[in-house]
Amino acid sequence: MPPFVPLPGKPFPLGATWDGNGTNFALFSSVANRVELCLFEDDGSEERVELKDRDAECWHAYLPGARPGQRYGYRVHGPYEPSQGVRCNPAKLLLDPYAKAVAGSVTWGQAVYPYTFGQGEFSRNDDESAPFMPRSVVIDHTFDWEDDRPPRTLWNETVIYEVHVKGFTALHASIDPAMRGKFAGMADPAAIGHLIRLGVTAVELLPIQQFVHDDFLVDNHLRNYWGYNTICFLAPHNEYSSSGERGGQVIEFKQMVKALHSAGIEILLDVVYNHTAEGNHWGPILSHKGIDNRAYYLLADQPGYYYEGVTGTGNALQASRPDTLRLITDSLRYWVLEMHVDGFRFDLAAALGLTGLSFDPFSAFFDVMYQDPVLSQVKLIAEPWDAQGRYEVGRFPLLWSEWNERFRDRTRSLWRSQDNVFPDMALRLAGSPDLYGDDSRSPWNSVNFLTAHDGMTLADLVSYDRKHNEANPGDGGGTNDHLSWNCGEEGPSTNPEVLALRSRQQRNLLTTLLLAQGVPMLLGGDELGRTQHGNNNAYCQDNEMSWYDWDLATENDALVEYVARLIRLRKEHPSLQRAHWFQGTDVFESPDVRWFLPDGTIAHYGDFNPDTKTVGIYLPGRMDDDDLAFLINAWWEPINFKLLDEMGSGWKLLIDTETDEPFAHEGKAVQSPLSVSQRSLTLLRRPRP
Repeated sequence: MPPFVPLPGKPFPLGATWDGNGTNFALFSSVANRVELCLFEDDGSEERVELKDRDAECWHAYLPGARPGQRYGYRVHGPYEPSQGVRCNPAKLLLDPYAKAVAGSVTWGQAVYPYTFGQGEFSRNDDESAPFMPRSVVIDHTFDWEDDRPPRTLWNETVIYEVHVKGFTALHASIDPAMRGKFAGMADPAAIGHLIRLGVTAVELLPIQQFVHDDFLVDNHLRNYWGYNTICFLAPHNEYSSSGERGGQVIEFKQMVKALHSAGIEILLDVVYNHTAEGNHWGPILSHKGIDNRAYYLLADQPGYYYEGVTGTGNALQASRPDTLRLITDSLRYWVLEMHVDGFRFDLAAALGLTGLSFDPFSAFFDVMYQDPVLSQVKLIAEPWDAQGRYEVGRFPLLWSEWNERFRDRTRSLWRSQDNVFPDMALRLAGSPDLYGDDSRSPWNSVNFLTAHDGMTLADLVSYDRKHNEANPGDGGGTNDHLSWNCGEEGPSTNPEVLALRSRQQRNLLTTLLLAQGVPMLLGGDELGRTQHGNNNAYCQDNEMSWYDWDLATENDALVEYVARLIRLRKEHPSLQRAHWFQGTDVFESPDVRWFLPDGTIAHYGDFNPDTKTVGIYLPGRMDDDDLAFLINAWWEPINFKLLDEMGSGWKLLIDTETDEPFAHEGKAVQSPLSVSQRSLTLLRRPRP
């Protein structure tokens, strides 16, 4: 290739920016004393161009003729003092933190590590890493969005579907094999048709930013399936592209967004800004570590080369540092403005809100998000804890919704017939006003869920008494959500009574989730009866264990249709998706809801016993809505429910989860008292006159 002649460039925007004639390259580093831009041809030949201009700690140059598809990386010259937290070494090719696309993957070996194996963490390894490293890619950002516009679904009307891009379509027989497991597969009419049938309003995609497959997984012939190991925060993961990895992944992602938007479905990204794939002081040197280790990472005070382990992954990004905060917010704005996504779910979000090592809802990160004219207008969801025990449920700022683990745990406890469930369960059903009701927040600040990628699927939850992670390396990891559901036996079964009870428990859980106040999040595949055979930590299982088995869509069509009916029911009744709290400061005294016991008496906060497992809920109609009543019986025997005197007559059956056809007797008139089967839920409706 002819040599590039650099011209003075601009320090911003950071990254590689093509203008139609050439490309501006800009890289932040406060510790470098020299930076080389490395340009690669298909045969692996490399041309190095020194970035001689430096402004605001950003090194930059403009290269006429550098076009989209050009592969590049950086070599950063500077101090190599691991004991002081500085790890510059020009022998190591580095990915651009602002790369919009990445070609290739890491080939694990000595060369991608900063130290020499067997000689300690302070040793220096000068093996050339370029042959073993992926490349950053210059892209053309132009795309014909036509009339694409965000659906902007109101929070209280949102129903989220957590889904894995690859797993969703990898086995879908109706999709072109070349597109299965890709962004294009997610955009296929067959895939979108399923989402439309369900009625979900948003998909929450497990990480799709460029990530790395951990070396120990590769050694075990496994892969990082979930993708919580990001290395480039602005690049869509190249393995999810059917259009090549020289910028095709960017176009294909945009096409997917456009297709989902045309169906009225929002796109939320599960993002991992709490750490990167570079690990701790024993980890590889791939990008940030070799560019400006002390700026990007949260390091311990003594000794200064250790990484704070707040994420449990070896390192933590220093979100309070201006340069790192700029990287995070620049990438978030890029996904909104250039890629048209509608919001984000932040993995281990408590780690992003640290001032020092303490969680601070007024930290720099939250302050910037609050005032940003772009990011303050999209959906923001926090996983409100981290790996070091910071549990901040209910403490995130006003704009943020949160994964509500308390809803998950209490709902599971209810249907496992455990003691001491009420009155706390009533608060979860009411949108958790005890967590979100005292500072101008709303029920939609609570994202309710039963299952998520991290844990058992719903079918496994009611089928296994313990986790089965034998296919994972080591001890298999995983959380302890495998407590007994008393379903008669564990694992696969042919016993009709066992299967009937499991199916009923799935219906009970799904009904509770989709009809409670707050924002419901459904784990993709739960509506199909998807199983991971008891594995509750399938992070490394990029295979049929995790992929969606679409044969189940036919086998369990009744369950799919039931979930779709529940979502339609939720949308049809404003009482089930309130934007504001029940009136009054005490949910047990509110005129908007009545809680009652099976004997037909009003239940106040102090009226629940430790062994209470049955409750009635009366929702008087609002905004011309019908009156609704829930009769919950988590006891193992049938219960007769006497309706409240104030409820009057004219009630009709809507749902009975005891039967495989819960809507089969919809419209049937009922009289008080009403028998509710063991471990089941009955929903009644009285049409408004």
